[in-house]
Amino acid sequence: MAGYLSESDFVMVEEGFSTQDLLEELTLGASQATTDKAAAFFVADLGAIVRKHFYFLKCLPRVQPFYVVKCNSSPGVLKVLAQLGLGFSCANKAEMELVQHIGIPASKIIYANPCKQIVQLKYAAKHGIQLLSFDNEMELAKVVKSHPSAKMVLCIANDDSHSLSRLSLKFGVPLKSCRHLLESAKKSHVEVVGVSFHVGSGCPDPQAYAQSIADARLVFEMGTELGHRMHVLDLGGGFPGTEGAKVRFEEIASVINSALDLYFPEGCGVDILAELGRYYVTSAFTVAVSIVAKKEVLLDQPGREGENSSAPKTIVYQLDEGVYGIFNSVLFDNICPAPILQKKPSTEQPLFSSSLWGPAVDGCDCVAEGLWLPQLHVGDWLVFDNMGAYTMGMGSPFGGTQACHITYAMSRVAWEALQRQLMATEQDDDVEGVCKPLSCGWEITDTLCVGPVFTPASIM
Repeated sequence: MAGYLSESDFVMVEEGFSTQDLLEELTLGASQATTDKAAAFFVADLGAIVRKHFYFLKCLPRVQPFYVVKCNSSPGVLKVLAQLGLGFSCANKAEMELVQHIGIPASKIIYANPCKQIVQLKYAAKHGIQLLSFDNEMELAKVVKSHPSAKMVLCIANDDSHSLSRLSLKFGVPLKSCRHLLESAKKSHVEVVGVSFHVGSGCPDPQAYAQSIADARLVFEMGTELGHRMHVLDLGGGFPGTEGAKVRFEEIASVINSALDLYFPEGCGVDILAELGRYYVTSAFTVAVSIVAKKEVLLDQPGREGENSSAPKTIVYQLDEGVYGIFNSVLFDNICPAPILQKKPSTEQPLFSSSLWGPAVDGCDCVAEGLWLPQLHVGDWLVFDNMGAYTMGMGSPFGGTQACHITYAMSRVAWEALQRQLMATEQDDDVEGVCKPLSCGWEITDTLCVGPVFTPASIM
C-alpha cells in the first residue's frame, strides 16, 4: 500500500524552524516579485494536524475520528488525514468524489447530510458508500428508491440553544418522533444501524454531550426492540480547534468518556465515531495578507474646526481579502481577527486607531476595527493565525482573486511518525468495515506536542 502523502507535497523543515520563519521568507519573496499585486497566501503546518490526531486518540481512545471535508478540503489536509487513517464525513457528491479521487475506500466515508439530492444518493449507491444519515420520512422514501442497501444512521435533535452555531434548527428529529421513524424504516425494509447527533459549534457546555449520549441510548433501545441491528454511535462535532476556546477539549473528552462508560460500556459492540473539522485544521493554518490601500480619517470632535496635523485620526487600511472571502468568520462566528505584524515595531513608535477592510464596496466588509497599530504602508504584510477552518476556496470575489495559494510544511519528526502510522496501517489492511483509528499513534504524543517557538504555532 502506498502512502497518500509524499515528501513532494510539502516543505520538510528541521527542528526549531517555525511558521513565522517560513512566512518571513515567503512574504519577502512576494514583496520582491515583479507582479503588480502580492496575493494573500496560507502556510499550513501539517505537523500540527499530526499532533492533534495523536492527542485525540490519547484523550478519546474509543472514538474513531472522521474528518468533515467541508471544513477544509485542501489536498494536503486530506492526504495527511488519510495517511493517519481517518474516515471522511461528506455532505455532497463533490466531497465524496474528492476523497475517493485520492484513494479513500467507500468503507471510510459517511454521507452525513440528512437532506440529500436523489442524484447524489444514486452516486453514493453506485460507488459503494453505504453509511448515510437521515432525520425524516421523505429521506427514507428517497433511500428506498435510490439506495435501498444503505445503512442508515438516525440524526437526533438536542438542546443546542447556547451553541454559537445551532444545527438543531435545521437537522435532527426530536426523541418523541424517533420510534415512528424507526418503525417506518422497518416497514420499508431500510436498515437503521445507529444514531448521530451534533451539539453545535461553539457549545459552551460539555454536559450537552452527556445528555445527547443518554438520549442516543434510548433510541438504541427503541431500534433494537424493533429489530434494527444498532451498532454505530456518531458523536458529531463541536470540538474546539484552538487553545483559547471557552471549553477545553480535555473537558469535553472527560465528559464523553464518562458518558460512554455509563451508556455504551466497552465491549457492548458499538462503534463510536466523531465528526471533526475545526479541531484538526483551525490552528494549523496561518494566512498572510497585504495592505493594498490606506487613508487617514480625522475624528470629529466638538469645537474643533478645520484640519490640524495634531488632530485625532483613525487609519483605514484596505486588504485584498475580506469577510466575503477568507475572513468569513467575522460574519458567521462573530470573531474579530487580530493581526500579527511582520515588521515588529519599536516601543518608541506611536500607535494609531486603525481598522481593516476588505475589497468589497460596501459598509459590511470590515475585517477588524478598534485596533491600535503603528503607521503601516501599502505593501506591508499582516499575518493572522488560526485560519484553517472554513477559509479554503474562499478567495474574495470582489478582488478578482483565485483561491489563495497554500504552502504546506512538516518537520522530519512528524513525517517519521506518519511513516510509522503507514506501516501500522499496512499490517491492518485486512480489517474491513467502518474504519478504525490507529491505536499505536498516541504513545508519541508527548514527543510531538512540544510548545511553539513562535506564535503562530511552530512547524515541527
